[in-house]
Amino acid sequence: MRPLSFVSLGDSLTEGVGDPVGKVWRGWAALLADGLSVEPAQFTNLAVSGAQTRDVLERQLPAALDLRPDVASVVIGVNDTLRCTFDIHAVAERLDKVYAALAAQGTVILTACLPDPGSMLRLPGSLARPLARRQRAVNAVVHALSERYGVVHLHAAEEDWIQDRAIWSADRLHPSERGHRELALRFHGLLAGAGVAKGFAPSREPEFAAPTKSASLLWLATAGTAWVIRRCTDLLPNLLTLAVDEMRHRARGTSAKLDLRAAHAVSAALAALSMELDQRPEPDAA
Repeated sequence: MRPLSFVSLGDSLTEGVGDPVGKVWRGWAALLADGLSVEPAQFTNLAVSGAQTRDVLERQLPAALDLRPDVASVVIGVNDTLRCTFDIHAVAERLDKVYAALAAQGTVILTACLPDPGSMLRLPGSLARPLARRQRAVNAVVHALSERYGVVHLHAAEEDWIQDRAIWSADRLHPSERGHRELALRFHGLLAGAGVAKGFAPSREPEFAAPTKSASLLWLATAGTAWVIRRCTDLLPNLLTLAVDEMRHRARGTSAKLDLRAAHAVSAALAALSMELDQRPEPDAA
């Protein structure tokens, strides 16, 4: 009998950024893998920093399907919200294809909704609200598709524990070791409840001491600054346009129109997927 196979797809969150072990990232998925079964699980982390839903669909999914995993995590979407090309219809269509392909193999799928980056970075309201609106749209799509495919879904967007500063790394966007352990522990609880996880739950207590303030500042001044610059060259012009639109609507007292527009876009994206699903041919009887 082959050992349980676990494959993780996604971006820097699943890659493990914020949880360094030596010179490599570990992260919540690796911590979870250790508790999935009594015998060591076969774990493959396909997540790449900066990945968007397109990258997961076109690059990571084919590799995952070749491995035919028993369990696969698909935690993605924040980088889509940080791009000028953000399109909730495209995000929904890509995620639907990813979930459908994994589900067709009988894989247990893990998903999560996530907090919006604007609030984590404590951006000014006119900048934070457009990002929050985008992340809420992605979360709504993930919620709906998770229910459609019967996946194991972690509600991680608005729970009280995400307000604990200790679970976030210096950049305020990625979890610290404690945060990664919290994610692994919560996923393990859901999988254990579903009868999938048979091993011991990950420890909540960190293995390593938290980085000193000077070490955190050094990281922000080097790798952290480079991360921000890479995204600002793409996002900033578009975000400033969104902020101007936000302020204009706020001055007119019509901010609710922006929320309504975003909600309509999500509904339309999900409706289009439902129509496509209804039009798919029934599988041949065995």
